[in-house]
Amino acid sequence: MDMTRIFKIAASGMTAQTIRLNTIASNLANANNVSSDPNKVYKARMPVFSTILEDASDSYSAPAGVRVERIVESQAPAVKMYDPGNPLADKKGYVYKSNVNSINEMANMMSASRGFQNNVDVLNTLKQLMLATIKLGE
Repeated sequence: MDMTRIFKIAASGMTAQTIRLNTIASNLANANNVSSDPNKVYKARMPVFSTILEDASDSYSAPAGVRVERIVESQAPAVKMYDPGNPLADKKGYVYKSNVNSINEMANMMSASRGFQNNVDVLNTLKQLMLATIKLGE
C-alpha cells in the first residue's frame, strides 16, 4: 500500500470526526432551547458517514477513507413542558424543548474524540515506521 494513501485515509477520518465533534458541540449548545411550536424548536443533528472507495486493480474497490455524506436531523419528538410563565408558552402554557439528549451527546463526543485520536496514532506510527526505515540505510 502506498504510504500517501495511509495519510489520506487517516486525514479523512480526522476530518470526519472533526465534523462530528462540531455537530455535537452545536447540539449541546442548543440543548436547552425552547419554542412555542414543536416544529420550530432545534432538533439534534447527526453526521452520516460513508466509505470512500478507490478503484484498484483486479476489479475490486479498495477503501480510501471516509467522508460525511450528509447531516440529518433527529426525528425524535420535541419535549413538551408545562411552563405557563415562559413568554414563549403557547395558549395552553406549554413550551417545547429541543430533543437533544445531553448524556448521549457526551458519549458521542467521547467516541468522536477517541476516533480522532486513533487516526492521530495511525499517523504517528506511520511516521515512526518511515523514520526506522530511513535509519536502516545508515
